[in-house]
Amino acid sequence: MSRNIRTTDDVLTLLDGLFAPEAHRWTSGAASWWDGFYEDRAKPVPFFAEKPDESLVSYVDRGLVTPGRALDLGCGPGRNAHALASYGFDVTAVDLSPAAIAWAEERAEVPGAGARFHCGDAFALTAEGAEAAGPYDLIHDSGCFHHLPPHRRISYLALLDRCLAPGGHFALTCFAAGEGGMGSELPDAELYRRGDLGGGLAYTSEELRDIFSGLTEVELRRMRDEAPGSPVFGESFLWTALFRKEARQ
Repeated sequence: MSRNIRTTDDVLTLLDGLFAPEAHRWTSGAASWWDGFYEDRAKPVPFFAEKPDESLVSYVDRGLVTPGRALDLGCGPGRNAHALASYGFDVTAVDLSPAAIAWAEERAEVPGAGARFHCGDAFALTAEGAEAAGPYDLIHDSGCFHHLPPHRRISYLALLDRCLAPGGHFALTCFAAGEGGMGSELPDAELYRRGDLGGGLAYTSEELRDIFSGLTEVELRRMRDEAPGSPVFGESFLWTALFRKEARQ
């Protein structure tokens, strides 16, 4: 018998354990799963290509975000991190997968692509006093948030509160619920009964607005579909959202 729940972190860890091992794509133990995912670089995965999200490029082109210190969560092979660096951002990028970080660092050999890459759990790496602690003027997430189970939204919001500078921006790309969407649309409670996240969670626009209600919405829309030959990545089964953290009065 074990009666060792004393803190919120203890509860979150307990809830982590309700999911099957193969569903754990957000914990440090998931590194090997993601390494397998990135092992074959020739796979026809659209976001393996060295091209940034069309939404991120749009934010920069329209002046909605301007160069500053940036954090790229779940950076994968570094396509968005390198783009941010080329725009003049001081970029820190994190990912669980050593294979993804190795690929990103190889791409970093391209002139002008100067981002710093860290391998590990983003929640731990951004803790107070840790190597990737904030504050950041931009926190960018393309495909990380939708792999979190419901209870880890608490950890995620705490990360934003801790690491996003007042006046800074949070940019998110995640699975969109509805026609043509991807990801599980099961209710949160059902996910715990099944012990599975279905490869990622889909969200409605109303759910995203509610989850991130502590931030000011700048833009929330479907990502634009982009042709294979486009210099940017875009798929309409994804939401793209930009929020701002208001400066304290």
